[in-house]
Amino acid sequence: MLEDIQVEPAVIALRPDFAVLAIRAYGLRNGPSDDRSRSWLKAASAEAPPPDHERIEAWRAAYRAFGAKPQRTRPSVDALVRRMPLPEINLVVDAYNAVSVRHALPIGGEDLRRYQGTARLVRAAGDEPSEEALGVPEIGEVVWRDDAGVTCRRWNWRQCVRTRITEETVDALFLLERLEPLSLDELREAGDDLVRHLTEISYDVRIESWVAS
Repeated sequence: MLEDIQVEPAVIALRPDFAVLAIRAYGLRNGPSDDRSRSWLKAASAEAPPPDHERIEAWRAAYRAFGAKPQRTRPSVDALVRRMPLPEINLVVDAYNAVSVRHALPIGGEDLRRYQGTARLVRAAGDEPSEEALGVPEIGEVVWRDDAGVTCRRWNWRQCVRTRITEETVDALFLLERLEPLSLDELREAGDDLVRHLTEISYDVRIESWVAS
């Protein structure tokens, strides 16, 4: 079971304004996209910020700071706002993708039952275990990982298959990532928005949340 979220000091040194709102959701009843989740995607698509929005540009600057080229490997929110209308995946993924676009911040979703140990945001040593499709992270690259290896490369660019949220996911971890100019209050508002959607999906879902930095 996930014990905590750890953000390595080297990441904070790179971006002192970074914070992550972690939300654990227990007892989800996920399923295929439906009219309800399609309405979330449609509304978010109608409100989508432009790709040059200041919140998205902050993530491009963060990518450049550790040597990535954001025009090649885009921050997740940057990639989403360029995919209009938003694609249907499943109820839970539709929910967090809609919130990501509406609030212009990256959100990761992980299957807690497939996680091993603590979620850690680190600067890679370059020898971390990683799925073949992800490739080996470069030295100094910012990655999310657990005890088994890399779960998301280039901060929030591409997630591994192992911890991906599927229709069978029951317990999940959501990582809402913040850089300035997004305020901590706005980060929490995005979290509240996501929790409302999760409660609509599963009225008796149990939620835990906290901010780590």
